[in-house]
Amino acid sequence: MNGRVLVVAGSDSGGGAGIQADIKTVTALGGYAATAVTALTAQNTKGVSAIQDLPADFVAKQITVVLDDIGADVIKTGMLHRAELIQVVSDVLARYLGDMDLLVDPVMYAKGGSPLLEESAVQALISRLVPLAALITPNLPEAGKLLGAEVRTVEDMHVAVGDLLALGPKAVLLKGGHLDGDEITDLLATEDGVEMFSSRRVATRHTHGTGCTLASAIAVGVAQGMSVQSSVVRARDYVLGAIRTAPCYGAGHGPINHNYQL
Repeated sequence: MNGRVLVVAGSDSGGGAGIQADIKTVTALGGYAATAVTALTAQNTKGVSAIQDLPADFVAKQITVVLDDIGADVIKTGMLHRAELIQVVSDVLARYLGDMDLLVDPVMYAKGGSPLLEESAVQALISRLVPLAALITPNLPEAGKLLGAEVRTVEDMHVAVGDLLALGPKAVLLKGGHLDGDEITDLLATEDGVEMFSSRRVATRHTHGTGCTLASAIAVGVAQGMSVQSSVVRARDYVLGAIRTAPCYGAGHGPINHNYQL
């Protein structure tokens, strides 16, 4: 099916999230993944031990040389970490987005809770990158940061997706996995309305990288010509299967099975 996705995100040395998860996901779903690495992390299933930033101009160079040659159908951003980087990446992407869509996964925390976005960078994310996006995919803590108000219930989610749309993206997928309960509810909001997706929660600690994986699975679907709604449906099925068949590696939040085939 192909479909080119340029992923602008951080590296996860443990391989469960970040660039590594993005490449595996796009490849498993039949697309082509290119990358612009924003930061290096030393991490495993138990958490993030260290972060090494890359210079913003070098990140911009990675983006431009890929887009000027290979090109992309969708650009997906993940961990951007600091305000300077968000500003530079936004400036570069704005020059190319007439011919491709931008999916913004507003990565702020690792699975174990370690911060992956500096506090001072939240406003830059809101003002510079989110308005460029065809879709943003926040979880509930990330939505709370973007809106300055906690999202604690499904009812709160219905209010929050409207407020998130008001920040400027064309669509919002608000992920409800942080709520308690046996069901996980996600909301997809577009100018046409709000659609609810629900699935049974899998009882496991092996869910590292699910956010990165879901966003990349949606990105490659859009890159392959699918609608956002159809891409979300396929991506949720893929992630659910990958969680159910997780290899159970590590002593903490283990990776999911990116080799899972729908």
